[in-house]
Amino acid sequence: MSRALLRCARRWLYAVVGIALLAACGNSRQAAITPQRWNDLVVHVQTQPDPPQPGANEVLVILAAPRGVPTYDCIVSLRTLDSDDWVQAIQDGHSGVYRRVVGLDRAQRSTLQVRIVRRDEQTVLRFPALPAPNG
Repeated sequence: MSRALLRCARRWLYAVVGIALLAACGNSRQAAITPQRWNDLVVHVQTQPDPPQPGANEVLVILAAPRGVPTYDCIVSLRTLDSDDWVQAIQDGHSGVYRRVVGLDRAQRSTLQVRIVRRDEQTVLRFPALPAPNG
């Protein structure tokens, strides 16, 4: 009797694990935004919704020094076209997170420009924010 119960439990466990794996694959993000480095900072970009959609998206820029220490002594600004004005992101306390809503579309505004000013240095990083129309 215990062998039959063990076989039944094993089949149930395989079914649960299989369903969990299928669900995890279905929720995976289609186009990850790859982090970039500037000086000693690692710059991560996340969007809400995720993956980003054409239209208004909240962009989070996360700045971290080595070993993941949050960096909060920067001014971060965003835009999606060279001809646009820079809009300053709002700093979220001392967490190293800067946020702003920006418009994205597949035609022109599919690249996010992130300007970081720290002390007397600055840079502009470009992140492809939307997947290609057929991708």
